[in-house]
Amino acid sequence: MKVLYFAWVRERVGKAEETVEPPAGVVTVADLMDWLAGRDEAYAHAFENRRSIRAAVDQAHVRPDTAIAGAREIAFFPPMTGG
Repeated sequence: MKVLYFAWVRERVGKAEETVEPPAGVVTVADLMDWLAGRDEAYAHAFENRRSIRAAVDQAHVRPDTAIAGAREIAFFPPMTGG
């Protein structure tokens, strides 16, 4: 699946996107954040405050407990404000 990173999440991870194949035990958005955070220090820093990160699965905003099976794209970004 493709994972996209936006704003300060992208800055901390050091890339805008990547293709990943998480292990079978990674079944929700929260699981994916945990797995990514365990990859190295940059990911750990990016995902250290998971309450400050929003996610979208195939361009639809979702909650952390959303299943990721069959997802083509998952995006992580900070909360947005209107303007």
